[in-house]
Amino acid sequence: MRAEVAELRDRQAIAHLIATYGPAVDRGDSRGAAALWAEDGTYDLGPLGLARGHASIAALFDADMHRQLIDGGAAHMLGPPRITLDGDGAVAVGYSAVARWTGSGFELFRVAANRWTLRRDENGWKVTSRTNRLLDGGEGAQALLA
Repeated sequence: MRAEVAELRDRQAIAHLIATYGPAVDRGDSRGAAALWAEDGTYDLGPLGLARGHASIAALFDADMHRQLIDGGAAHMLGPPRITLDGDGAVAVGYSAVARWTGSGFELFRVAANRWTLRRDENGWKVTSRTNRLLDGGEGAQALLA
């Protein structure tokens, strides 16, 4: 019974960490969003770039393209992930969508597949890598969903 409770707690902590991402980037809290990653963590956005470490990941969120998106009105939405636990490591796979304000309503701007790898340390779960690929029919996104 203890093992099942511990597994449920881990799954909830990981789901909470991933759910924290969208509101953080939408309010412009680049440092708070980057702190979800381990210090040596990576965020791979394919053609949009690869960031390693807190400062580099925060810089992605502070870049002009992202600032213009959120300053104009945007919502980063993440679906519930499929979480696979392996001791102090985990993989979470799911979808993300970004909606943006057009002045008269919202439009879907970006839909992507995501693979998050995480590890638990004395401070809890942190993202070691996130790979994000557009669901544009290419193999990259489909491979992430495997």
